[in-house]
Amino acid sequence: MEGTLPLASPQEVAAYLGVPVKTLYQWKYRGIGPDVHKVGRHLRYRWSEVDAWVNAQSAYDLAV
Repeated sequence: MEGTLPLASPQEVAAYLGVPVKTLYQWKYRGIGPDVHKVGRHLRYRWSEVDAWVNAQSAYDLAV
């Protein structure tokens, strides 16, 4: 498909989010992380879904 990004591996998403891969697996288990898809026996993420998940996270109110 023209114009689509390749699927991302857990290692790529972990690096992008700045978290350990183990954290992604824990989020998947708890159902709180970005949507993940199984391709064969591999887990893969769509970049658009990762970005949507990041945007949906509430920011802490840092005002004192």
